[in-house]
Amino acid sequence: MLDRTMGRQVVLLFISFLSLSSVLGQVSYSIPEEMAKGSLVGSIAQDLGLDVKRLKSGKARIYTGDKTEYIELNKERGVLLIKERIDREALCGQTTPCALDFQIILENPMEFYSVTVEITDINDNAPSFKNSEMKFDISEMTQIGVKFVLEKAVDSDVGINGLQGYSLRSNAHFVLNAYRIGSSRNVEMVLKKPLDREKQERLSLVLTAVDGGEPQLSGTMQILIIVQDANDNAPVCAQTEYKASVKENSVKGTVLTTVSASDADHGSHGHIQYLISNVAEGAMELISVGKENGVVTVIGNFDYEKLKHYEIDVQAIDQGGHSDVCKVIIEVLDTNDNPPVINIMSKSTSISEDVRVGTVLSMMNVQDPDSNDNGKVHCVLDENIPFVIKSTSNNFFTVVTDSELDRERDSEYNISVTCSDEGVPSLSSSVTLTLQISDVNDNAPVFERSSYEAYIVENNTPGLSVFTVKARDADWNQNARVSYILDDSSVNGVPVSSYVSVSADSGVIHAVRSFDYEQIKDFQFHVKAQDGGSPPLSSNVTVKIMIQDQNDNAPQVLYPVQTGGSLVAEMVPRSADVGYLVTKVVAVDVDSGQNAWLSYKLQKATDRALFEVGLQNGEIRTIRQVTDIDSVKQRLTVVVEDNGQPSRSATVNVNVAVADSFPEVLSEFTDFTHDKEYNDNLTFYLVLALAVVSFLFITCLVVIISVKIYRWRQSRILYHSNLPVIPYYPPRYSDTLGTGTLQHVYNYEVCRTTDSRKSDCKFGTVGSQNVLIMDPSSTGTMQRIQSEKSILDEPDSPIEVS
Repeated sequence: MLDRTMGRQVVLLFISFLSLSSVLGQVSYSIPEEMAKGSLVGSIAQDLGLDVKRLKSGKARIYTGDKTEYIELNKERGVLLIKERIDREALCGQTTPCALDFQIILENPMEFYSVTVEITDINDNAPSFKNSEMKFDISEMTQIGVKFVLEKAVDSDVGINGLQGYSLRSNAHFVLNAYRIGSSRNVEMVLKKPLDREKQERLSLVLTAVDGGEPQLSGTMQILIIVQDANDNAPVCAQTEYKASVKENSVKGTVLTTVSASDADHGSHGHIQYLISNVAEGAMELISVGKENGVVTVIGNFDYEKLKHYEIDVQAIDQGGHSDVCKVIIEVLDTNDNPPVINIMSKSTSISEDVRVGTVLSMMNVQDPDSNDNGKVHCVLDENIPFVIKSTSNNFFTVVTDSELDRERDSEYNISVTCSDEGVPSLSSSVTLTLQISDVNDNAPVFERSSYEAYIVENNTPGLSVFTVKARDADWNQNARVSYILDDSSVNGVPVSSYVSVSADSGVIHAVRSFDYEQIKDFQFHVKAQDGGSPPLSSNVTVKIMIQDQNDNAPQVLYPVQTGGSLVAEMVPRSADVGYLVTKVVAVDVDSGQNAWLSYKLQKATDRALFEVGLQNGEIRTIRQVTDIDSVKQRLTVVVEDNGQPSRSATVNVNVAVADSFPEVLSEFTDFTHDKEYNDNLTFYLVLALAVVSFLFITCLVVIISVKIYRWRQSRILYHSNLPVIPYYPPRYSDTLGTGTLQHVYNYEVCRTTDSRKSDCKFGTVGSQNVLIMDPSSTGTMQRIQSEKSILDEPDSPIEVS
């Protein structure tokens, strides 16, 4: 039978390209019911013009909503196959045509196609009667032509396969009369020959119902006739058809209509009862007829969405078995009792924040089984979100982006879709779509400050953490992972990487070396913050490091110069007044700030009551009048101390000669540098006096030249050192720069005769100063003249170092 059925299969195919972009076409097939599982329905890929690879890449699938899936898609072959056995009668009942509607969904991009598969009937159901036997009590007085309504056979098939006719066997008294009332095919039995109870009390007939299928199927019912007397009139319905309407939400007990019939007989033969003889399946649970009064009432809950139209046969029958049939037609009226049903066909749970406007996020099918306005649906979204919902075709909707997205503003959306019908009152349903916004690298790191300044004390330990730069990236995950990079640059020609380093992960800046404030006081560089996106984004910030000074340098005494081979003495005349400037201790400290503030103190002195040292300027002055009893030899120890914490200091020894003439000074300082045993032999000195005087002149020349060379070398050393040099000013000129410790320079003028014992010293102006240098290895005297142009005025001597 299956081969013959497949041979009768007619496949109707058409493709309609719609104006909406999401519905690309519609395909229709026609197949018979009861096809075996795995049977071919049609080549959907070929009929839609799709490549089989597209079915695979688009993850093609069948969408049927909440209905049973009878058809399956074979993506490998691109064909539709039978998944479950299809019983047309169970699926559609008497409704024709019977069709399965479903959609084929494709992704990347999202597409769907509508498919209709019409299920054609095969003759798989034989006509059948509700009762296997029907009894009639017929009076022998019944006239020829009296009709007896027989139970109608039911055939679940439709069309030619449905009920086609009846036949009556083993019969000499009755003929069949088939007729139609409405859409139903009824049958009645007509008496053609009077009954004679005395001849035959009972008649047994067989009613056969046949269909028109191939092969033809039939069903039978036994008719038992009991012949009675007297009742020769049958009931007659007042109307052939009764029509009524009922709302699907009508309460039980609602009266639909009243069927009435009359019987000309009297007594028990005229008593009529009403009963339902033929009714659609399921109607018996909804409708009842009063047995005595024929009132048709509601006993169940009508559902417009299941069945909109009911036809029932109400039989009016008397006590003698005579009957008539009235047709009751009931129309079910729709009420808005079903909210829209939202079915998500496809949806995206995550999209990138840089998607284009109009990108489809979800496709959904909204069904409302109500009719007319009650079944018309419109959908809306929440306000103030960058999405809109559009209707692509009947009851199909898509949610698309309406504006640009920004994950940094909103990283997740809960999109509430509300669908409402147009009934009164309106019913609605909602569904929430959760959408994650994935990040793209569209934000560069931003430093917390536009620039950074940091301080570090000199003599730091290499590797010391100076401070931390911090940048933040508004992106997420890898795109927000910030790395810190030291930009290539140089400081005084040296790469900045030899000064500092930066931690790539934390932004902590470390000192690579130990800094010296006297070499570098500050420097700046750039740090780049770069994220981990692709391509990476970055930003720069300027960092300035300032070195703070430490008291790590002791003061250095520039004057008086300490020599190893000679003793230098400052000469003070005995006529010097109080406050007489003996000399000035000149010192510098290469540190800065208070670490370079110098103070001078007299630590030791031969006679503390005679000299004092200026605390700030280092000037050594007399504090009383020099007397004849004061010792010629005076030795002062001056401490130069800075103001750092802790403080550092240096000491210098100053020799002072209190005398009015060089011979006096010479004799005293000779004793100062030789053993006392020489003084015990005065004769020896007298013998040597002439030799010394003779030799002294030559010695003086040599010493003067040596000192000159020594001074020149000292000036060169100072010139090439990093120490500041105190500038020399001519007599009575002020220090306009105000940066030196010694504000005035004093010069002495020395005059001597060939007689060293009677040489005189002549003091010049206040701007001159005498300096005596005593050579401990000789007994002679020497005089060094320092003119107003001091040695610092020489061409090789620097005047000022800035």
